[in-house]
Amino acid sequence: MNQRARTEWFLLAGFCGFLFFYGLAYFGLLGADEPRYAQVAREMLARRDWITPTLGGQPWLEKPPLYYWQAMLAYRLFGVSDWAARLPSPVDATLMVIAIYLFFRRFRPGAQLDAALMTTSAAGIIGFARAASMDMALAASFTVALLAWYSWHEGRGQRYLWLAYAFLALGMLAKGPVAPFLGAVVIGIFAIARRDYGILRRTFSVPGILIFCLIALPWYIAVQLRNPDFFHAFILQHNLERFSSNLYHHRQPFWYYFPVVLLALLPWTVYAVAAIAETRRSWWSERKTMLKSENAQADALNIFLLIWLLVPIVFFSISQSKLPGYVLPALPAGTLLLAEYVRRHVAADRQPGSVAIILHALVAASVVVPAFLLGEILLLNHITWTTPALIALIFAAALALGIALTLRLPTGLRMLRFVTLIPVVLAVAAVLRLYAPALDSTLSARPLAIELGKLASKPLPLAVFHVRRETEFGLAFYRNQPINRYEAGQVPPAEHIVVIPAASHEDLIKQLAGRRVLYLGSLGLQRLDYYWISAQTAAP
Repeated sequence: MNQRARTEWFLLAGFCGFLFFYGLAYFGLLGADEPRYAQVAREMLARRDWITPTLGGQPWLEKPPLYYWQAMLAYRLFGVSDWAARLPSPVDATLMVIAIYLFFRRFRPGAQLDAALMTTSAAGIIGFARAASMDMALAASFTVALLAWYSWHEGRGQRYLWLAYAFLALGMLAKGPVAPFLGAVVIGIFAIARRDYGILRRTFSVPGILIFCLIALPWYIAVQLRNPDFFHAFILQHNLERFSSNLYHHRQPFWYYFPVVLLALLPWTVYAVAAIAETRRSWWSERKTMLKSENAQADALNIFLLIWLLVPIVFFSISQSKLPGYVLPALPAGTLLLAEYVRRHVAADRQPGSVAIILHALVAASVVVPAFLLGEILLLNHITWTTPALIALIFAAALALGIALTLRLPTGLRMLRFVTLIPVVLAVAAVLRLYAPALDSTLSARPLAIELGKLASKPLPLAVFHVRRETEFGLAFYRNQPINRYEAGQVPPAEHIVVIPAASHEDLIKQLAGRRVLYLGSLGLQRLDYYWISAQTAAP
């Protein structure tokens, strides 16, 4: 390994280590999904059951098992904790970045570090790489599958095609049939775009299909045999009905994912859009002139990446249920288009225009503003234009000026990745080092669980009443016990502790029919109160 390769691997290790792994335990699990998935994996490990996911002892058939398996391994190695629950995602993200680096080193040498670091530092990749969820597992397996398929397409041997089938199977274990479906659509549209329908015939591989079935199908068969309602719950309800209806109240407008993707590509959004526009123009020019030159063949990767970017966005835009993580598999295509754009411009000694430079500098530097003011945003839900905000804006302006001046140099485009990584590193460092306690105290159930653990000399049942699902699932993980919900008629007859929104004391009394109620304390930043409730007395 030469010095340059050692330096590149060192940089990849450093940036992946900091952006993906550093500070995973600085704040507790957030939202409803993180603690819920973490608890499912804990219950599977406790039962030594690798087939049926359960939550609160009941089958939980919404998602396939790949994340659960990874979390179970992390729990076994490091013990059950929130950071161990998050560990699978940064591992998957790192493997994805390594695959991107190796692909570009072989097929587009000179652009491998750009491609890997641009993907590593995209906001959406960083966010989901630090979350206990299935989204990164799907994005990583889908990315490796498509890169392997394109390696095969460029004539690198059948083993790459088989590798693509294997990783599509892992994608199916990560989040279901959406992985092979989207992969097939991307490849099909690419074949149409290249006017080479033999691609589809050559992609059909009996060994590849056998590999896919050997990896993906055993769990699906086993879980169906153990849980006869799996097909209805998972395929019909959580895939088809979720796509075709607003079953889970995640309705958003059709255009929802376009701003989501632009934000998720920060700080690279401006040049990513420029790369998309240039690829579209080149594709259109090729189609009009029926060009079959060497350059047209070189453009095939860009066309493939553009199709890969657009297919998940359009597909999930049609869906009636929309969440930001659904389009995570599209993001690597955007950063790889950008890396290709930079490679072409550097090779041709072409510099981007002043407008692009200024816009990129402003957008890239702007990411530090919300990061530096995150504490105020969490407490007030908005930014007030006081001295800290002014300082953050001045700092961002100075950073933007430095980025713009660097990019105006003759070698500026070669420096794009490093000057753009500066605000990313500063923003992540600010969030983790300055505001992790604020995130923990305002958005996670961990502080509440710690306080409840100090109250009772013996474990008591826990209940909630009119609180968010995030609190309910968070308490279930951090207290490792079932959580009763008053609204569902689950009022424990024994003495217990109940968590309610602040100032809901009168509603609580109405639910308890004369039982003793003792105020225990509050979690002020989350506006929650908790009470001890006496055992229900027997009727005379």
